[in-house]
Amino acid sequence: MQFGHFLYPMKFDDTRDDQEIDQCLDEAVLAEKLGMDAIWFAEHYFTGECVYGDPLVFASAVAVKTSRIKLGFGIIELPLHNPVRIAHQTALLDNLSKGRLMVGTGRGSNYNAYEYVGFGTEPALGKRQLEEAEELLIKAWTTDNVKFDGEFWKVAFPSVRPRPFQKPHPPLSRAASTLPSVIEMAKIGRPVLIRGGTFDATAEQIEAYRDNMSESGFSDEAVQNNLDQIWVWREMHIADTNDQAWDEYLPAHYKAYEHMEAVRREWNPDGMEMNIQRPPMKREGYGKIPNPSVGELLIGGPERVADQIAMMRDMGIKNLMLTNRGLISKENTVKSLRLLNEKITPKFRGG
Repeated sequence: MQFGHFLYPMKFDDTRDDQEIDQCLDEAVLAEKLGMDAIWFAEHYFTGECVYGDPLVFASAVAVKTSRIKLGFGIIELPLHNPVRIAHQTALLDNLSKGRLMVGTGRGSNYNAYEYVGFGTEPALGKRQLEEAEELLIKAWTTDNVKFDGEFWKVAFPSVRPRPFQKPHPPLSRAASTLPSVIEMAKIGRPVLIRGGTFDATAEQIEAYRDNMSESGFSDEAVQNNLDQIWVWREMHIADTNDQAWDEYLPAHYKAYEHMEAVRREWNPDGMEMNIQRPPMKREGYGKIPNPSVGELLIGGPERVADQIAMMRDMGIKNLMLTNRGLISKENTVKSLRLLNEKITPKFRGG
């Protein structure tokens, strides 16, 4: 298995932005020092839901502070950008990192319609734009003398420079949060980033991905290569005991959810397409023994979290992108990461 640290820092106090960004950089350096496989970056604007906001700029800073660890976007909200500019920015970042870049895309803002409004567009348009934006991104990475005549972008240019370090381009995946979207990506052979749901639901999505990609005519080797690129996002916090971990994380998690729901009620426009975020499971839902059929987060002592990860491994999950959403003190964050990498990940390496 591979383990990634997902830097998704929910920091709503705007008087500490500089300190919180510095702390994110420190966490990135620590993740590499501890031997983690990847650092993942989010993209959210206007509220502090992701304190650094722009993942492309922030990832560039991390690229020059690290030397080995992979750097992944989970995700770039592609319809909010010009795909040709994204091609230039990611090609440069791929060179700065010497080929450590992974690019996850999606329409983004599933719950935050106000982010689209803030950039002068709306979610329904973003859904229509996404496939064309990905097509243009790949063409810009890989083709000379580009002439592209799409519905949303009509461009012509000699080439993108610098060329991506990885050939033909950095690994590309798309966020998929429902079974139909996972199946859609399997049919075109696009690796996916999977968020949330129960362990059982995630296992069902991975099985459906495997079956539908095979049925669509891809070789066994291609299917296995894509399965190896699927990353699953989970919230995680580890302390010495289950109760300590639940006490440290869950109240802050509930408070952050309530804060973001209040923002959405105020700023999401009436009548605009958006999803509703399901509230996090209450503490009483967590038993001593993990339950794969309920919406558990990876929260607990080392033994309980190791049991959860073993369940996920046995269900075919190979790669985890793990975040505490910046809701824990720096001291407890460092302790959690050390417990993960000293007591848990060695049990799952190499398989």
